[in-house]
Amino acid sequence: MAHFAKLDSNNIVTEVVVVHNDVATSESAGVAFLNSMYKTNDTWKQTSYNTVAGKHKLDGTPFRKNYAAIGYTYDSTKDAFIPPKPYNSWTLDENTCQWEAPVEKPGGDNIYEWNEDTKSWDLVHQAGIG
Repeated sequence: MAHFAKLDSNNIVTEVVVVHNDVATSESAGVAFLNSMYKTNDTWKQTSYNTVAGKHKLDGTPFRKNYAAIGYTYDSTKDAFIPPKPYNSWTLDENTCQWEAPVEKPGGDNIYEWNEDTKSWDLVHQAGIG
C-alpha cells in the first residue's frame, strides 16, 4: 500500500491516507487519483510507512526521512517530513530530520522526561521499582 500526506498552504500535514499500489503506480498517479476522488487540487506527497529518522525499518530505501503524520512539516529543500519541534531548546538533526535535546537522554531501562526549565532529563520511573 502507498501512503500519501495532504499538505496545507504552509506545508503542514493535515491528513495521511492509503492508496492501493495498483492505483498509485507512481507518486503522480497517486496524487491524481486522490485529487480526482476528492474533487480537489490539493498538494499531496507520498510518504513511506517504514521510514523513520532517515532509515528504512525493513532495510529498503529510506524515503523523505520520516513517515508523515498530522502536524508534521514537509520541507521541500530537504525533501523530508519533520515532526513538530517538541521544545525550544531542541535542535534539528539534518541527517535524520528528528529533533534532539541539547543533553543526551540517559541510557538504561529507567523512564525519563525532558525538563525544559532545567534543560535536563528528570527521572520519572526507576526500572525494577513497582
